[in-house]
Amino acid sequence: MQESFVAEQSVTIDASAEAVWQALTDPDKVREYMHGTTIATDWKVGSPITWSGEWNGTSYEDKGVVLAFEPEQVLSTTYWSSMSGKEDKPENYYTATYTLDSDGDTTTLTLQQDGNESQEAADNMAEKNWGPVLDSLKGVAER
Repeated sequence: MQESFVAEQSVTIDASAEAVWQALTDPDKVREYMHGTTIATDWKVGSPITWSGEWNGTSYEDKGVVLAFEPEQVLSTTYWSSMSGKEDKPENYYTATYTLDSDGDTTTLTLQQDGNESQEAADNMAEKNWGPVLDSLKGVAER
């Protein structure tokens, strides 16, 4: 089995776990911080999930499966990007897991994403991709 390196990024949000969870799962809120992405799923474990939209003039439809859905605690999905240039097959999917840790007024949201080819690639993904996404999510949740 090929080794997989994990990208990890956290953000502290001045909002309740309920508000952060809503930002993670409400399609209108997701659209705000994920560059206009439309998310579609019923949030049941084992159900499909899609993310679709347009990025730099190119349409995309990414997909996965809901792995965990524990309100205000854990959300986990598989994910394959149509823009990755990789074939749509199981070994080209990664897992993204969001974990919420709240003290009531403040919530720390941690994202872990496997499937990176090296630690350098994982660190780059955490900083350049997930960092800005989580910062934008923070803005949405704090409003």
